[in-house]
Amino acid sequence: MHPTSRAIRLNPVDNTVVVISALRSGDQVQGDGWSLVTSEPIAAGHKVAIQEIAEGEKVLKYGQPIGLASKRILPGQWIHSHNLTDDHCENWEAIEIAPPSPPSPIQRTWMGFDRGDGRFGTRNYVGILSTVNCSATVCHEVRKRLDVERMKRWPNVDGIFVATHTTGCAFQYDGLKHQMLARVLEGYAGHANTAACLIIGLGCEQNTPVYLKERGLVQIGSSSDPSISDDTQTSGIPTLTIQSVGGTRATIDRAEAALIPLLDRANECHRVPVDARELILAMECGGSDGYSGITANPAVGVVSDRIVACGGTSIISETTELYGAEHLLIRRSASREVAQALIERIEWWKQHAAMYGATIDNNPSVGNKAGGLTTITEKSLGAVSKTGQTTMTAVYQYAYPVRTKGMVIMDTPGFDPSSVTGKVAGGANLVLFTTGRGSVFGCKPVPVIKISSHSALFRAMPDDMDFDAGPIVAGRTVESVGEELFEFALKVASGEKTCSERLGLGDHEFIPWTVGPVL
Repeated sequence: MHPTSRAIRLNPVDNTVVVISALRSGDQVQGDGWSLVTSEPIAAGHKVAIQEIAEGEKVLKYGQPIGLASKRILPGQWIHSHNLTDDHCENWEAIEIAPPSPPSPIQRTWMGFDRGDGRFGTRNYVGILSTVNCSATVCHEVRKRLDVERMKRWPNVDGIFVATHTTGCAFQYDGLKHQMLARVLEGYAGHANTAACLIIGLGCEQNTPVYLKERGLVQIGSSSDPSISDDTQTSGIPTLTIQSVGGTRATIDRAEAALIPLLDRANECHRVPVDARELILAMECGGSDGYSGITANPAVGVVSDRIVACGGTSIISETTELYGAEHLLIRRSASREVAQALIERIEWWKQHAAMYGATIDNNPSVGNKAGGLTTITEKSLGAVSKTGQTTMTAVYQYAYPVRTKGMVIMDTPGFDPSSVTGKVAGGANLVLFTTGRGSVFGCKPVPVIKISSHSALFRAMPDDMDFDAGPIVAGRTVESVGEELFEFALKVASGEKTCSERLGLGDHEFIPWTVGPVL
């Protein structure tokens, strides 16, 4: 990549460059081996042709085709939706599986919470989880009882998070929708960042505490007796049902009392040195723009490589935003079986979208396009750069516990809250979230580091952006910025607060993805 004052050519074979400073019609721009005169105004982050591209010819960015010219494009012309169409090739079986050599091992530590059972937390929260939307308001009212002043009694507790949702009933019992919701709740209840939690239900829903207990993945206290027994204080999760307790006010009172011993227990936890192999990194991009695949996403890729080199795990998701760049991941798969697992999820998404008259290549949002992205292939190529250079070791379905080391995929939608919710349920204890348009995303109980793709955004939203990847377009290397981000990530894992944590964000971004009809 060769930065100039106005535009960047990302690969020597590209027939496009990315504008890094808005151009007017008639501006002259040049770089290593190319020059042009613009024929129209072109916004920062957008693409401009550096040579003639015939109708039907491939448009190249990142050294990869991002689509076909839908009409003749002359040097100096803006390339976007009016003259570029996607042309995705799915010749997956012809791709040779060639996993890269493992990175040289490195050893780092961070300060975390050792739960004593193989789980290591970056934060120390107490959770309130609803089994059904009918108990959501009660959960939030209970949280209000424990305000900032009262929470000073438990200085080692990062806070109370509330995980409520819009479902929990009106679906097939033990059907796919039910199982997906249960996995998410189990993942949050048993998360390494959750020192203790309380579950509140209504009493007549499909997703009962008894159902969660029968699945064997969460130890639930007695649902017939909602009082807090010695057993539930030490090994199980206390549960309350509004109907059996006696209504809304009675449940809020009982829940408030139940939280006190949970907070006392959580307050006994202290940070200790933890090997970096215990980090599970969730990688996400939201509100992407033309800079994202040049700066922030590749910088996260460096962090992913470092985490893997430490023996840890990094998770990429948003399957609909891998489509168009999946060939790069297939080539890096640990085996043909791993590659096939990704292909199967993409095929599932194509069929799922078709049921509603949609296609999965219609992912780029209005904001993505305004920021310079055109096709799903272009967006996906930039998104995949978050995975760095290491082998893809496994593919997980939504919200399943992630047990594999290395870089893995979790099947999620592209909707950021649902995507991150799934990865946290799977065990992620740190989130790196890149954005070009500006996201204010937070996620309790896991810290989110928001990374701006350009410096103007970092300056414009100082209360929300944690790290600026913009210096890459000014000449700093991706490697050096990524290394700086890795060091910052270790500090955040060790307790340094992120912007979203200082703002108190993260309760309402809990949005489980569930598939199936509402009955």
